[in-house]
Amino acid sequence: MKEPGPAVRRRLTLTSSVVGAVIVALDGTVLTVAQPTLRRDLGASLVLVQWTSTGYLIAVSCLLVFAGRLGDRYGHRRVFAVGSLGFGVASAGIGLAPGIGWVIGLRVAQGVFGALLQPATLGMLRAVYPPDRIGRPIALRTSAIGLAAAAGPVLGGALVGRFGWRAVFFLNVVPALVLGVSALAVREPSRSPGPAVRLDLPGACLLAVALACLVRTLVGVPGTGWTAAGTSGLVVAAFAATVFVRHERRTANPLLPPAVLGSGTVGAALGILVAASAAMFGTLFAGSCFLQEVLGLDPLETGLRALPAAVMMVLGAPVAAVLMRRFGARRTAPAGLCVLAAGVLVLSRLDRESTAVPIGTGFLLLGAGFAAVMVTATTVVVRHVRAESAGVAGGLQQTAMNVGPTLGVAAATVLMPLAGDVRTGPALTVLAAVAAAGLPLARWLPGRDGPPTRGPDCPEASAGTPYETMNTRQSMSRSAEENDGTPATRGRAA
Repeated sequence: MKEPGPAVRRRLTLTSSVVGAVIVALDGTVLTVAQPTLRRDLGASLVLVQWTSTGYLIAVSCLLVFAGRLGDRYGHRRVFAVGSLGFGVASAGIGLAPGIGWVIGLRVAQGVFGALLQPATLGMLRAVYPPDRIGRPIALRTSAIGLAAAAGPVLGGALVGRFGWRAVFFLNVVPALVLGVSALAVREPSRSPGPAVRLDLPGACLLAVALACLVRTLVGVPGTGWTAAGTSGLVVAAFAATVFVRHERRTANPLLPPAVLGSGTVGAALGILVAASAAMFGTLFAGSCFLQEVLGLDPLETGLRALPAAVMMVLGAPVAAVLMRRFGARRTAPAGLCVLAAGVLVLSRLDRESTAVPIGTGFLLLGAGFAAVMVTATTVVVRHVRAESAGVAGGLQQTAMNVGPTLGVAAATVLMPLAGDVRTGPALTVLAAVAAAGLPLARWLPGRDGPPTRGPDCPEASAGTPYETMNTRQSMSRSAEENDGTPATRGRAA
């Protein structure tokens, strides 16, 4: 089979990355709409139905970083193919499940395959796009996720109303299987042979325990409050995380390479992602409760009122890529955080007399700010690691995007009763402060056209390549690609 050229490979990779991310995003949004019908049809308790989401979340959160490491070692496209095929088969199994126990078990399996799929969507992009060109593909991926978030509730409602809850799981089967087969059919770029690196299984287990305890505690706190079990869960998570960091610094083959574990740039970007996603999704949860329980809107009307957030994610992501290229991540990320916090504060001022204008304005600012932060921080995480560690970087980015929303929803759920049945202002004010907490971290992000950080964060710098030489090389690469479509940096980027 003839190997596709660089331009074709980039297009195929971008398509796979975008569609894979959309499948996962769509799966989560349509499930929320289907859960009430699923509960009635299977005669399940509310607690068991909740585990269809909790089981998936714990499974995917625990394995994302290890799955990214598998991609770094065995090839992102290969791991992506396994994840896609498994995700599709698990989705079909859920659609045919005879009882709630089968649904929960298959959702956990779906989470395992989702963990294989998600980091690979970023790792594949990093493998075929030069670092200075990866912002636009990530922006397109973010826009697609926003579109899936907007379409999910509407599509899920239509499918459940006409065909039942099983239809929402069959929705992903064909696209996932096609993606998996297509990924297997396309050869990966040849890589220089190197010494085989052993997988850090003890480190993976320690990180899994820490994340499982953290996520399980955050999910359980809204329903049970701060019980002894919840407190002990946090203690175990903190202990496991401490042992994990100590282990990573001593082992010969760490799960997180030193350039990632010790990178202030990557750590700051991940912290900003956690803060922004916590504020975003906590506000979406609290805002939805306010619109339905206080203003008396039905789910469809609530979705339409919140639609400006998804629209701005779709439209704002490409703009964010342009702004980051012009002003640098150090300016773009704080601007996005400020816009996000402003949207949260606007929504915190809503009351029974609020009209569609302030509601729409708040959600519009929310989506615009989050799009800017997500594109900027994700690009920094993926760009500032070596290509051979792109899977781990993608796994860390996806982990932040799982932990942040869980933290935000838990905070909103705990704080809303403190405000009574009418006002969600105090909860949203706290979430605005959470978004603002990411501002100090922005000082660690790269500025506009600044030289690479001297140290392990930047492969070019650590190799001793002068910044001027690197810029010249990138300019030659762009000129070559414009003339004949052949990037001069293909070997270095891949």
